[in-house]
Amino acid sequence: MSTNTVHTSPSLKILRDTGAVFQRELWPVVRDPFSVIFSLLQPLVFLIFFSPLLSGFSGLSLAESLQWFVPGIIVMSTLFGTAMAGSNLLFELASGSHERMLVTPVARSALMVGRALKEMVPLTIQAVVLTLIAAVFGFRPHLPGMFLGLVLLALFGIGLGALSYALGIASRKRNWMFWGVQQALLFPLMILSGMLLPLATAPHWMQILSAFNPLTYLVEAERSLFNGSFADPAVWQGGIAAVILAGLGLVVGIRMMRKSI
Repeated sequence: MSTNTVHTSPSLKILRDTGAVFQRELWPVVRDPFSVIFSLLQPLVFLIFFSPLLSGFSGLSLAESLQWFVPGIIVMSTLFGTAMAGSNLLFELASGSHERMLVTPVARSALMVGRALKEMVPLTIQAVVLTLIAAVFGFRPHLPGMFLGLVLLALFGIGLGALSYALGIASRKRNWMFWGVQQALLFPLMILSGMLLPLATAPHWMQILSAFNPLTYLVEAERSLFNGSFADPAVWQGGIAAVILAGLGLVVGIRMMRKSI
């Protein structure tokens, strides 16, 4: 008499584990949605106070300035949100909850991907809310382009979130190192991407550094997509930058997650 054993394929197990980790990580956000509302304060401050300044500086109408400015603000929100992801892991490392997850049969890659995907849920909500608020003042996004832009942001966010988790693991015995490295990289990347001010009139050395900043290509892609310019070369350039960052982040992040045992 033979007994049939059902074997789960490795890919199906990873997908199932990723979904379980995603739900586990998302549950605190569902229970405390105020955290999503509070995280909107920074981009709203930029939207309310910076966009009129940009309008006066450029000579464009407020609506025209918003068409250029809002996609950059949404990228900024994603940048700060995913770069902070590693701080949550630092807390779990200190409390011991991360070690308890590691002794479960959950795939290490699922631990990383599920966490990174969770970060994109509140950021997507923020992007929609910011778009609705800006629409009151004349912002008119191209909806299919906006959807594709959010997909690119999700790829970018997964990669950056994974790198942030990797940094959290690497600095678990020296928490100050996480914040030092994060701050040392975050603001130069933001300024050199042109998300707040155009770099066309910037010094030549800043323009050279900007060309090596993957965030530059993502910001330009978002602006083109939000305005419906699908044929703009910035779109595929930003797509390549997002895919490379996602791949790099997951490779580094999964490797660090396996070493954290």
